[in-house]
Amino acid sequence: MSSHHITLTRYLIEQQRAGGRIHGQLRLLIEVVARACKTISHAVNKGALGGVLGSAGSQNVQGEVQKKLDLIANEVLIEANEWGGHLAAMASEEMDTIYTVPNRYPQGEYLLMFDPLDGSSNIDVNVSIGTIFSVFKKPEDHAGVTEQDFLQPGRNQVAAGYCVYGPQTTLALTVGDGVALFTLDREQGTFVLTQDQVRIPEDTREFAINMSNQRHWAPPVRRYIDECLQGRDGPRGKDFNMRWVASMVADVHRILMRGGIFMYPWDQREPGKPGKLRLLYEANPMAWLVEQAGGSATNGCQRILDVQPQKLHERVAVMLGSKNEVERVTGYHREAGQTQG
Repeated sequence: MSSHHITLTRYLIEQQRAGGRIHGQLRLLIEVVARACKTISHAVNKGALGGVLGSAGSQNVQGEVQKKLDLIANEVLIEANEWGGHLAAMASEEMDTIYTVPNRYPQGEYLLMFDPLDGSSNIDVNVSIGTIFSVFKKPEDHAGVTEQDFLQPGRNQVAAGYCVYGPQTTLALTVGDGVALFTLDREQGTFVLTQDQVRIPEDTREFAINMSNQRHWAPPVRRYIDECLQGRDGPRGKDFNMRWVASMVADVHRILMRGGIFMYPWDQREPGKPGKLRLLYEANPMAWLVEQAGGSATNGCQRILDVQPQKLHERVAVMLGSKNEVERVTGYHREAGQTQG
């Protein structure tokens, strides 16, 4: 399919026609999420002119300080999606529990999960941030909807994507047939396909990790990064560069475009927590996108998409990106586990 002037709507219709890859309700859901992202993009672009910068003076369920734009983006996504008839319920990183579609609206068969504004710490300094979303089908074995319905492994996703608000507003999307990138044409107000079947190189010379936490890492992570830092004189025989935006959307987008490995591992600061990132709102959708582009995503021990969630705001260690690098650091974790056993 040539990418010349193919809008998101046309792309989704073609996916619907091609052997019924997606259903009509799912197509509408994705279009509504994309429209909500356009609204969020506009608010982000206005910045201080729109009075949306700074703290909201509240905390989310994880105890993190919420920015004004966190709450605005969350509300935009809820209001855009609650009335269309394609959703049963939503869950957000910014809400304590699920949001069930009100009775006054028809209830659909899908569940939507999202991080309304990833990279909030970068909002006030004008660095790229984004929205991450994930879609599952609601289990059909009972009426109504509960938190338990959301606790599905990532391999059950039927759509996932993110929108990065940077120099351009770019939407990355998968419905299980590779990854497509769409750029917002602000003059036309539409997302236009700019790259299809994105592929992540299997090898890389770039890694993304917060080096300030180095003293807290587990030995396998320290081993991997130490080897990278030794460059061509070390066991890897090549020089590496480090990139770290502190916005998962921006870091993963760079990896989709040119390869690399992104790591947010377990560390000793909070040993009782398996990781920092949220399984349902961040790790699952990003892992599926990366896999659909030929990359790999693990928590150090197993494929992220095979992790069975136990709670709505569960955290997980994340290592994703170029396949050979992810497999290497995952292998180091397995070796360490066997040694400890």
